[in-house]
Amino acid sequence: MHKPSYIIGIDLGATVVKIALFKRGLKRLILKETFFTKGYPSQELLFDKLVNSINRLISSCLIKKSDILGVGIGVPGPVNSQRGLVYYFPNIPGWKNFPLKEKLEQKLGLKVFVENDVKLMALAELKFGQARGVKNCVCLTLGTGVGGALILNGSLFRGSSFVAGEIGHLSIDWNGPNCNCGSRGCLEAFIGNKQILRNARKLFGRDISLEEISRLAKQGNKKAGKIWQDMGFKLGIALSGLVNVFNPEKIVIGGGLANAGSILFKSVRSTVKQRAMRPHSKVVSITKSSLGYNAPLVGASVLVAVSLFKDLN
Repeated sequence: MHKPSYIIGIDLGATVVKIALFKRGLKRLILKETFFTKGYPSQELLFDKLVNSINRLISSCLIKKSDILGVGIGVPGPVNSQRGLVYYFPNIPGWKNFPLKEKLEQKLGLKVFVENDVKLMALAELKFGQARGVKNCVCLTLGTGVGGALILNGSLFRGSSFVAGEIGHLSIDWNGPNCNCGSRGCLEAFIGNKQILRNARKLFGRDISLEEISRLAKQGNKKAGKIWQDMGFKLGIALSGLVNVFNPEKIVIGGGLANAGSILFKSVRSTVKQRAMRPHSKVVSITKSSLGYNAPLVGASVLVAVSLFKDLN
C-alpha cells in the first residue's frame, strides 16, 4: 500500500513567502524556496505565484502529488482555521474574506490546512522548541507587524472565532497612531519594523537599516541602543498585561526584530518585572525562539500532522 511520506509547509509573510518540503516526521527539510511578497501587488498575482511555486517545488524534488500528505500554510492575519478562510491581512491589501483553503485545494489537488502564522510558530515551539513541556505560554513574532499566539493548558488556544492571540493589536495608547487594523494606539503601530525605521531616521538624520541599528547597538552606540530599549519598554508594557491575565510560565519571542539581541530582551524583562504583578512576574521567563526564521514554516508542517493524526506526537 502506497504511504505518502512528505509534507509541504508554507509561511506566507508580509515581506517574504517561504515554501518547504519536509520528510514525514518533520525533522528533515528537503528543499526550500522563497520570494518577496511585494513583487506581487494584487491578491490574484500573489495567489498564482504561490500555486506555481508549490508545483515547481514538487517537480524539482521528483516526487508525485500522491507522495504528499498535505499542505500547511501560515498567514499574517486573522483566519478561520476550520474553514481555511482568510478574514484579511493587516499588511497585505486585497485579501478580504478569501477562501484560501478551498482555492488551493482546487488548484493543487491536495489537502490544505490554513492557520495564522504565529499560531504555527507556537505549534513549532510546542513540538520542537522553547515551549516543549510548557503548559502555559505566550508566543509572539516581531517583524513587519507584531503577531501573537497563546498556549493554554498545553494546547494552542484559538478562541471562539479562531482569532485569539492578536497581541500586536492590544492598544497601549488610546490616543496613539493609526494602525493598519483600523484601530489606533496598537502595539504594532509603535514597534513594527516600519515604525522602528521611521524613529531611527529621525534619530540618526539619515536612512538606516535594521541590521545596522542592531550592529551599532551591540557596539555600544547610544542612539541605536535607545531604539531597542524604547521598543523593549513598549513591548514589556503590553506583555505585562498578558502576564497578569494568563499567568504564563514562558514568553517566547521570534521574528526578525528579535535578533536585536540582549539589549532588547533586557529592556523587555525589566519592564515586565516592574509592571506585572509580583506572583505573576516571578514565575515567567522571557526567551528568544530557538527555531528562528523557520519557526512558522516548521509549524505549518506540524499543522498538517496534527490535523491528520489528531496528536502533536
